[in-house]
Amino acid sequence: MRLPRPDLDHVCTLTVTLDPIREMGSGRAGARRIIPIVGGTVTGPRLSGRILNVGADWQTIFADGLAELDTRYAMETDDGATIEIVNYGYRHGPKEVLEAVARGETVDPASYYMRTHARLETGDGRYDWVNRTLFVGVGARNQASVQVDLYAIG
Repeated sequence: MRLPRPDLDHVCTLTVTLDPIREMGSGRAGARRIIPIVGGTVTGPRLSGRILNVGADWQTIFADGLAELDTRYAMETDDGATIEIVNYGYRHGPKEVLEAVARGETVDPASYYMRTHARLETGDGRYDWVNRTLFVGVGARNQASVQVDLYAIG
């Protein structure tokens, strides 16, 4: 039996506005920090709207530079639906590239790895399809924002 190869369907681009990093110090696994999510935009063929001023990214930075991304936030669609976004992933790359990203410099996203998997959830029937769909993302970190292109796995 041959299984079908999954397709990736671009759903939207999340441009997430961030507040300054709140450093927590060392935790059990690495340096801990919280980055508040305070707004942004959602643009795309299947979802569009705005990122709400709720949520944050709770990160762990390991000794080798790996950043474990663990976010929970929400969007409001242009037609008024609220959709929760839970996005988990990794960012890593060459030390000098990650240092440039940390300084807020513009860095080619192809020079480091930033990938996520996301779960979206809503009670609005118009968007019930997000409750039954798996998503993956490709991201880039900017000085005061993050961009994630979100794809549905078909």
